[in-house]
Amino acid sequence: MADKLHPIIKLAGREFADGNLDRREFLRVATLLGVAAPVAFGMAGLPTPARAQGTPKKGGTVRLGSRVQDLKSPHTYSWVEGANAARQSLDYLTYTGIDNVTRPNLVEKWEASPDLKSWTLRLRKDVTWRKDNRKLTADDVAWNIRRVLDAKTGSSVVGLLKGFILDEFETGDKDDKGVAKKSTRLWDASAIEKVDDFTVRLNGKTANLGIPEALFHYPFMIMDPLENGEFKVGSNGTGAFEMVELDVGKRAKFVARKNGHWGGGAHLDNFEIIDLGDDPAAQVAALVSKQVDMIYQGAITTYSTIERIPHLQINMVDTAYTAVARVHSIKPFDDKRVRQALRHATDPEAVLKVAYRGLGKRGEHHHVAPTHPEYADVGYMKQDIAKAKALLAAAGYPNGIDAEIVCRPQPDWELLAVQAMVEQWKEAGIRVKISVMPSTQYWNVWTKVPFGFTTWAHRPLGTMVLSLAYRTGGAWNEANWSNAEFDKMITEAEGYLDVEKRRAVMAKLENLMLEEGPIVLPLWRSVFNYTDKKIKGYKIHPSVYIEAKDMWIDA
Repeated sequence: MADKLHPIIKLAGREFADGNLDRREFLRVATLLGVAAPVAFGMAGLPTPARAQGTPKKGGTVRLGSRVQDLKSPHTYSWVEGANAARQSLDYLTYTGIDNVTRPNLVEKWEASPDLKSWTLRLRKDVTWRKDNRKLTADDVAWNIRRVLDAKTGSSVVGLLKGFILDEFETGDKDDKGVAKKSTRLWDASAIEKVDDFTVRLNGKTANLGIPEALFHYPFMIMDPLENGEFKVGSNGTGAFEMVELDVGKRAKFVARKNGHWGGGAHLDNFEIIDLGDDPAAQVAALVSKQVDMIYQGAITTYSTIERIPHLQINMVDTAYTAVARVHSIKPFDDKRVRQALRHATDPEAVLKVAYRGLGKRGEHHHVAPTHPEYADVGYMKQDIAKAKALLAAAGYPNGIDAEIVCRPQPDWELLAVQAMVEQWKEAGIRVKISVMPSTQYWNVWTKVPFGFTTWAHRPLGTMVLSLAYRTGGAWNEANWSNAEFDKMITEAEGYLDVEKRRAVMAKLENLMLEEGPIVLPLWRSVFNYTDKKIKGYKIHPSVYIEAKDMWIDA
């Protein structure tokens, strides 16, 4: 078997044996490079994680309390709530579990070239589309990959894979300031290659160890090309359910597929999503009265109430979930000293305690979490009001600045965090007015507001979130931040197996964000939600992804 292993797995094995690679990172590398999860766990000297909660029972309905959003364009989703609806009908090529191990899904297995620049994806041959029972083919998958990487689609996948497979070019047009507009395109005509009817190969320009994880990025759902990227009631899919009802802002209903599913199908008959709005009290009332069986995410203000309800349980996991106060590079924030002053005026430990009951970890003002394997401890920036004032004065604002921050009222902790930071900033002469905007309205303008507070979901790697949120030209680069040195280092970090090499680059990236970056990041959240104890087969995912096909009811 050793002769067939990818050379990097052999290197990882030596690093693991020498104590230079921990078990979690060894498992991640081995599975990413094609070793089946049970074998990888054995190589690491660990038992395969058990999922059993008794023998699954067939039938019944689970009702989830969550926002019901417009679902028509999965490839451009920018919220997990929408993905948690569509994922019941649409599948992903891979799946990253709660243990941070990425496994095959629609892809039966994958193989990486020795230089990590080419990834061969071998599809399962038993996957069929629900409507017409035709097989999922390489043509279907290649179409989806091309579509999410097409700049015209507007998918965040562009930012995630730009360094690997895309080139940036000038379009020939200019913006209203006379600056040349840029776009992206595949770096080579053979970048997405159909090898045979069930095999697709991605040929990148740089090494990238995280391709299987990127394929599970939540907008990267595999859709029927015949439906041209639109998802609606009755849409085709390879998933375990069919969406039979959608009333935006009210309800969505999914019925278990009748003609067989490659993964064995769902235990439930139905899965429903009920929109309870943003009021945590209304969500808890519906849960306590059994109008719903689970809540997508719990609220800080209801945590102690749920602890006292016998038929309910709290599910919690440490994550890289957070929210950032970020600015556009316009006055007064076009001066990096003003951006630095915001960070120095913030006390993350106090924000964590006040806004989130201390359930998590303090933020460090760069977007790499302690849960990320390549996290580098570059030091904690404590609150320093005198330094913040000095920076403002040096930037030409000796009397401070006035600004307005836009945020959402729910989840409740976000407004609490903004209120706490605004009070802290006052001491430094940073006078900020709070503008509260309904969530549905905020998500229509979140990349456009000059100063906003935006939630960011968990990602298994720090490189993934930095690519999505701060790489030049990315659809989710809400700060419109552009730094060539940053972009170059992200691409470099994506190609390293050696965690210490990756961590050394991440340290540079983190320090660059502290020096130049557009954000204040106050905390990392331990994410939690609430479920009725009758629901089995469910464990909370760090990204709060919900797979109804795995659930069953023990009434």
